Amino acid sequence: MKSGQSRVVIENVSPEINCGLHASKRTVGQKFQVSADILADGHDVLSAHIKYKFGKAKTWQYAAMHHAGNDEFVGEFIAEKQGTYTYTVEAWVDYPLTWQHNIERKIADNQHVNVELLDGVQYLETVAKKSANDKAYVTELIEAFQDEKAYNFAIDEAQSKKLHDVFHNHPTKEFATTYNKELNLVVDRQKALFSTWYEFFPRSTAKKEGAHGTFKDCLDVLPYVSKMGFDVIYFPPIHPIGTAHRKGKNNTTTPLPDDVGVPWAIGNTTGGHKDILPELGSLADFKKVVKAAADQGIEIALDFALQCSPDHPYVKENPSWFKWRPDGTVQYAENPPKKYQDIYPIYFESEDWENMWNEFVSIVLYWNKLGIKIFRVDNPHTKPFGFWEFLIAEVKKVDPDVLFLAEAFTKPKTMQRLAKIGFTQGYTYYTWRNNKAELIEYMTELTKSPMKDYFRPNFWPNTPDINPWILQGGNENLYVVRHMMAATLSSNYGMYGPVYEQIDNAAYIGKEEYLNSEKYEVRNWDWTKTNKLTQLITRINQIRKEQPAFQFTNNIDFCTIENDQILAYFKQSEDGKNNILCVVNLDPYNKQGGWVEVPRHKMGVSGDTPMRMTDLVTGNSYIWNQDWNFVELDPYQVPYHIFSIHF
Repeated sequence: MKSGQSRVVIENVSPEINCGLHASKRTVGQKFQVSADILADGHDVLSAHIKYKFGKAKTWQYAAMHHAGNDEFVGEFIAEKQGTYTYTVEAWVDYPLTWQHNIERKIADNQHVNVELLDGVQYLETVAKKSANDKAYVTELIEAFQDEKAYNFAIDEAQSKKLHDVFHNHPTKEFATTYNKELNLVVDRQKALFSTWYEFFPRSTAKKEGAHGTFKDCLDVLPYVSKMGFDVIYFPPIHPIGTAHRKGKNNTTTPLPDDVGVPWAIGNTTGGHKDILPELGSLADFKKVVKAAADQGIEIALDFALQCSPDHPYVKENPSWFKWRPDGTVQYAENPPKKYQDIYPIYFESEDWENMWNEFVSIVLYWNKLGIKIFRVDNPHTKPFGFWEFLIAEVKKVDPDVLFLAEAFTKPKTMQRLAKIGFTQGYTYYTWRNNKAELIEYMTELTKSPMKDYFRPNFWPNTPDINPWILQGGNENLYVVRHMMAATLSSNYGMYGPVYEQIDNAAYIGKEEYLNSEKYEVRNWDWTKTNKLTQLITRINQIRKEQPAFQFTNNIDFCTIENDQILAYFKQSEDGKNNILCVVNLDPYNKQGGWVEVPRHKMGVSGDTPMRMTDLVTGNSYIWNQDWNFVELDPYQVPYHIFSIHF
């Protein structure tokens, strides 16, 4: 049987997510690298390639794999189209190359190889039948291999790179082995990999103190956000807010008559998830914001929060979607010690789950028809994985451009599962990774472990829910550094402003929460205010757009510097042309210095080649001649270098 003649074994194919249950991820234009352990008995030369095809294509394409040592083979192809690729690995004993390898060794040992040349004719004849371009050359060799007078020419050509390339380009693949699984690669639009988010509450955009902002007011804020270089504006829920058990300022359960409530307590008598809070304006006003943002290169992202206030129409229309207690009430949402008395959780074990799932899909598609292609999903880890897998797949059938950001500050494996089942990006633990060791460990996990192939991190130094301990009472220097690292460690990052850039860090005592939080009240901001932080935010966002190395996350290598208060890391674009070195002072109060090692080997630069280091923030330029160079950073000036490296 032919299967008994297949000697090659293929193991440890990577990436392979959960034994092939889930897809790897890339964006359009990215390289996709595949590796596998490939081995066989004996000492024959093995060859392999990636087999891949896009969508429902019937014809496979091939990308060569090369031996990287220790029986590992590696290859790659470009994800040229948005959608789903199928890929696997095929490998075989390469008899022509084995023949060439063996004859080279015999010739080197001064052995006479007439018989071996005659043996090689069979491989040449096979190529002659396959390749019209190489037929003349191969025919010439067939004659020479059988002519003792052409012996010297024959042995020279038998060892030639030209013949090696001919055999390599026209593999026989006799008795080939194909990996027993066909794996998937999902390719998203580029925004999935590179995005710059800015969050603000539309109701806090009014110019007059105490007034409720509107979508028309948001139009006046767009130029401010655009000028700072953000390309995604995320709005917390814009829907009607419940009145029953409404929360007051600072989360009090005894609100005043004029308290506006929490936007995440969705729904009242005026509507639910497909409706707009009347105080914000009309649907027409909302459409104007979406269009005006698009005109400035900004996408609007909406919050998708599957929960209801007690006043939501769903409660009366679909009571089985909620879990009722013996006393006729619904248990409000809790995340001990937090209590959300103004919110009813969805009962996903309802017998009416199919109608419920379809209705929730229709919410996303409703807003998608209005031009929304990005959704920040609230607490997805409190809803079933199967539901999200269904919803994301159904939405993508209608519009493949839709992206989902998982707001899941939860257990690591839960966050990973959400990424595997289709969430485009995920919030991360960056908010709580502060010192050098923590940052290196976490970035290594994100970019070097299997997570790199399915989890796209989105770094946020703060959110409306989280005023992290490190920022409470922190000076401007600390805010400068935390922003810079979020923006340069990860290709996706966001910030909750203007709270962040105006350093409004007053905390609710004993908690990682903001005092006078916008979640519970309307705030008034001076949208014309600028400071050192806003200027640096603007410059870094510009740098991110200009430097391709910052448009990827997994291309990071940490550099040695013997100072725990300084973090140094190197990033390189996929084509190797854009090389960046970042050096950051983590101490917001003191100067810090040290000798940093530049990874010349990553750039293919010899040790004596001068490097021009141009600081992209300050414009200062230096010539570094050595592998090790001294840096000193003053937190009260610019506490970091972002060097572009040229030779």
